[in-house]
Amino acid sequence: MSREEVVTAARRIVDEEGVERLTMRRLAGEIGSTPMALYHHVRDKEELLVLLLDDYAARTLRPTGLPAEPRERVVAAAAAIHGALAACPWIVEVLTGDDLMSAHSLWFVEQIVDGLIGCGLSPDRAVQGYRAIWYYTAGEILVRATATRRRAADDRPTHRQQVFADLDPAHLPRLAGLADRWAPLTSGDTYQDGLRALVDGLLAAG
Repeated sequence: MSREEVVTAARRIVDEEGVERLTMRRLAGEIGSTPMALYHHVRDKEELLVLLLDDYAARTLRPTGLPAEPRERVVAAAAAIHGALAACPWIVEVLTGDDLMSAHSLWFVEQIVDGLIGCGLSPDRAVQGYRAIWYYTAGEILVRATATRRRAADDRPTHRQQVFADLDPAHLPRLAGLADRWAPLTSGDTYQDGLRALVDGLLAAG
């Protein structure tokens, strides 16, 4: 058993069953080993998650030909992060802990921070700008993933649909007027529009 085999088996469990099902005992059973034998390759579940993150980041192709213009480079790098992680929301759940990260993924962070500095922000403000972009990106992915998971598990009208169907125009006139279109308006993919607005706001604030 090699570390590569351990990571491959862990990735298979996460892809098929979710990150919450990944335990050292479950992984040992998948490999046909014992939990104690796994500790020769990984210290604990946290280190295993870091290895998974690094493996995914290393296999995710970096976008080629990023724009030379700093603002567009920031947008392109952030969009690349979103595109890569939207397919694997469990990674976002792990990363939101803020204490786990992959060394390979820092290339994207470098592009965003460098681009913001190139737009005139100080290094400190560029880091704060990156954090705002990351929070927006992670939040958008998690909200969509959670909504998709719930819809897949239950085809009944959602609580939100029921609430909007009974809105009182006398108390909430704007929302009542939009109630019939609320679902399609809020389900569209507006990540890029929001990202550009966020970047413009960060640069305007300096």
